[in-house]
Amino acid sequence: MATRKTDKKSEIATAGAHLGTAAMEMGTAVSHKIEALGGAVSAGMDRAGKRVMKQGARVQTKIGALVKAAEKQLAKAQAQLSKAGASAEKSVKAAEKKLEATRRRTGKQLATLQAGAERKAKFLQKAIEKQAAALRKAVGATTQAAAPKKAAVKATVAKKVAKKAAAKPALKKAATKKAAAKKAAK
Repeated sequence: MATRKTDKKSEIATAGAHLGTAAMEMGTAVSHKIEALGGAVSAGMDRAGKRVMKQGARVQTKIGALVKAAEKQLAKAQAQLSKAGASAEKSVKAAEKKLEATRRRTGKQLATLQAGAERKAKFLQKAIEKQAAALRKAVGATTQAAAPKKAAVKATVAKKVAKKAAAKPALKKAATKKAAAKKAAK
């Protein structure tokens, strides 16, 4: 039999060619799909990165605000503490001044009372000495001019005068004590 030469391709060859074209188109489609999927994933990652960056910025803003608020509170507390310290120091100084003034005033009053008491004591001592001298003179004058009968009267008079003289300093001392007590009470 003779072979014929035909320009027609066999069905298998055509099917093979169709399969090759289909495989190429399939490869191209898969390649496009992978690129599209990669683009989508990349865009999603970009969006997620942007969200994270925004959230990070928000968090940093919030942290900054909290730090500023804490710094303000700290400054306020430090100011209050310094004011309280200054106030306490001022109060202590005022109390020390008051105490020193009281000490000086009390010392002056004590010195005044002591000087007054010393003057009164000297005055009373001189007065007692004068009375004693007057009594000696009176006793001496009466003994020379008086009789033995009057000697008994002199003794009683001398006793009375001595009692009066002893009573006067006691009265003056009591008056002095009362005056000192009144001054101390003031």
